[in-house]
Amino acid sequence: MAQPEYLRIAADLRRRIAPGGEFEPGDRIPTLPDLCAHYAVSEITVRNAIRLLVGEGLLESRARAGTLVRKRPAIHRMPADRYRQTPGTRSTPYTKDQGISWSEYRLDKKFERVQADAKLAALFECEAGERLLARHFVFYDNDQPTQMSTSYVLWSDVGSTPVADPINEPWPGGTRAQMSSLGIRVTEISESFQAGMPTEVEAGTLRIGSGVPVLRYTRRHIADTGRVVEVAHPIVRRGDTTIVDFRIRLED
Repeated sequence: MAQPEYLRIAADLRRRIAPGGEFEPGDRIPTLPDLCAHYAVSEITVRNAIRLLVGEGLLESRARAGTLVRKRPAIHRMPADRYRQTPGTRSTPYTKDQGISWSEYRLDKKFERVQADAKLAALFECEAGERLLARHFVFYDNDQPTQMSTSYVLWSDVGSTPVADPINEPWPGGTRAQMSSLGIRVTEISESFQAGMPTEVEAGTLRIGSGVPVLRYTRRHIADTGRVVEVAHPIVRRGDTTIVDFRIRLED
C-alpha cells in the first residue's frame, strides 16, 4: 500500500529540520504556498504534514510569524543514585535530574485526603480504604514544566505534621528527608517504568505535543522495617528527552 502523501512530506520535513539539516531551531520554514509548490500537492496535504510535526513537538505555529522549528529541549539523564542524599544540601532527586539549583526550581502543588483504592492498596501493601494524603505536583525547571506526579503518603504517618502542609513544599532533600523528619528511615526505593503517549491532561500540563511520548513510572519509598511509606503513581516526564541510567554491579 502506498504511503499517504502527507506522511511522505512529514518525513522529508523531519529530515530538513533535524540537527545538521537545512533549518535550525527558531528558523521559519517555507510558507504554505511555497511548500505546496515544492511538493506539488494540495494545501490540505501540507497542513496535515505540518499538523503531524507540530504534534510531535518539532514545529510550532505562531500568529504573524508562520511555522517555526521548535527549539530542541535538553536531554536529561536520571542516574540510579539520584536518591542518595548529600549532607548539607537542599537538592532533591528532581533538581539532580535537571541539573538545576534551588533558585531555578518551582513547584505547583495541591494536597487532598483520599482513601486507597485497590491499586494503591496493593502498592502500599495495605488494606483498601486506608487513609492517604495525595500530593499533586508539577515540577518546573526555570518556568518550564518538565515533570508531574501524584505522591501518596499514609495519613497515619503525616497527619498533623509539617509534611501534611503544602506551604512546606518544596521540601529540601525531597521525600526521603521528609520521612527522616518523622523518624522514618528509608533504606530502599523501587521504581518501575512504562512508556506511552500522553493523555490530554499530561500534554497540556507539560506543554508538549500530543505526538510526544511520555515516560511514566511508579516509585515506592520503603522503610528499614520493610513498610512502604510513600507511593508516587505515576511520575510523568516527556520520554524523548529522558534517559534512565542504571549501573548494575555483578559479583563473582
